[in-house]
Amino acid sequence: MQHKMLNPQRSLSELPKMSTASQVERAVLEEEFNWLLKEEVHAVLKQLQDVLKEASRRFAMPTPGLESQLKQENFILGSSTMDQVKGVLTLQGETLTQADINLKVAKSSQVLHFQFRDDKQWKLQQIQDARNHVNQALQLLSSHDESYHFKTGAEVNKLMDAVMLQLTRARNRLTTPASLTLPELATSGLMKMFSPPMPGDVMANFYINLSKLCLTVYQLHVMPPNSTKNFKPAGSSVLHNPGAMFELNNNRFEVSHVHKVECVVPWLNDTLVFFTISLQLCQQLKDKISVFSSFWNYRPF
Repeated sequence: MQHKMLNPQRSLSELPKMSTASQVERAVLEEEFNWLLKEEVHAVLKQLQDVLKEASRRFAMPTPGLESQLKQENFILGSSTMDQVKGVLTLQGETLTQADINLKVAKSSQVLHFQFRDDKQWKLQQIQDARNHVNQALQLLSSHDESYHFKTGAEVNKLMDAVMLQLTRARNRLTTPASLTLPELATSGLMKMFSPPMPGDVMANFYINLSKLCLTVYQLHVMPPNSTKNFKPAGSSVLHNPGAMFELNNNRFEVSHVHKVECVVPWLNDTLVFFTISLQLCQQLKDKISVFSSFWNYRPF
């Protein structure tokens, strides 16, 4: 049986046109893609809104005049292994309304006690920023209600990218505390919050790390002016180690002891889970669109 050899010189116009089967396949794909744009995209947007509303509810802000509606939660700081610092923090949404801290001074049995002044509260900027990003993501989603018709996959991708950017920023605010220099810490508003005032050789910092509320207390000693120790000021950091040095008001200080205590805030843990679920939903929708776009590249994706 002889096989007919294909002539490589044949012009493209002589090649068989697209088979009926491929035309049918293309028509089915076209129909499925239109269904995706019309129905499934909106189903995913609705799911995303539901999840992010739950996240937003965890960050709930008190309505003016109804501050008492937002519950106050007490968190006990300290551990059985390290009892130099113990404390109780009262959190109401993004605000630390009270902090009651006991510090056992190293090298002496003296215990110092500090608490927030009655007229002072400390806002946790990380929680505030994360909440704002969640609300921006919700605004983006609600700007495309069910009557809105997406025309191309590129349009859906653009919306998903914008939502994912806000969610990534929200998550990063909770997972990445601000880096501060020691002079920034020494002169921060937090140092003016306590009664009695903290002595000049003690500094404190509060921050969020993932789902934990953290308190770091630094004990300092003043370096004598004629000290032979090489003075090298420390840069920015979330947590400074013993031996870190800095200069403030013509005095040089060295960190002698660092005490870090923390506690888990369950609702922050919830919000991080919601961020993960939402980012996965966005990515899955983008993946579906890319499957279709790889079938026909001539379409304006």
